[in-house]
Amino acid sequence: MINNFDASPNYKPLYEQIKVLITQSLIQGEWRPGDAIPSEFDLASRFKVSQGTVRKAIDALANERILIRKQGKGTFVATHEEEKIQLRFLRLTAEDGSKEHLKNTLLSFTRAKADKEISNCLDLKVGTAIYEIKRLLTFSNRPLIYDHIVVPASPFKGLNGQKIIEKQGSLYSLYETQYGIRMIRAEERLKAVSADAKIARALNIKDKEPLLSIERVSFTYGDKPMEWRLGLCITDNHHYRNELE
Repeated sequence: MINNFDASPNYKPLYEQIKVLITQSLIQGEWRPGDAIPSEFDLASRFKVSQGTVRKAIDALANERILIRKQGKGTFVATHEEEKIQLRFLRLTAEDGSKEHLKNTLLSFTRAKADKEISNCLDLKVGTAIYEIKRLLTFSNRPLIYDHIVVPASPFKGLNGQKIIEKQGSLYSLYETQYGIRMIRAEERLKAVSADAKIARALNIKDKEPLLSIERVSFTYGDKPMEWRLGLCITDNHHYRNELE
């Protein structure tokens, strides 16, 4: 039971303090992805604050897609198993807006050691064991994205190529359901590049053809980086879609 909140001159608003406490419960696994969290009344009683304060904290977490409100059912921990969230970080969209069938083809799965660049991105020591995943994403049977993915080996103990092949869907869903690690936000860097011979062969395009490079670092609770990903994308009839608030 929480009785005292920060009242110093630089204190956070009360609802933000409640938001932090709810997030801490998520980090500790009190509520898992897909679980319903307690009602606003129960949380208000637990933290000894008003329901309005709890509601504002939950609204903030819902805006960040950490929680999801379901009309008439309550508030749930967001999950990458939800259809609307599965492809949350995949922003490549057909020009005509059509819904496409997405398929993943695993090209390689290897164990390696983190170099300086990956260590900096994932806050690891140089030489830390990592898994490297390379795969091809096809949209309606056309290869469009060459994915190079790196995750630290320790949190994903037992991950292998067969598990990735069997899952087929979003890797974020795999991380969540089998390892209890949910990605809640990502940082991206976009730039134009040209395809080298290896990438061109994989994507069935000519050498030097233009590609959109999307470098992404994804974070779990506590703002801990857990995945580095480089996607090389064909955009002749697709575009990168983003929503700004």
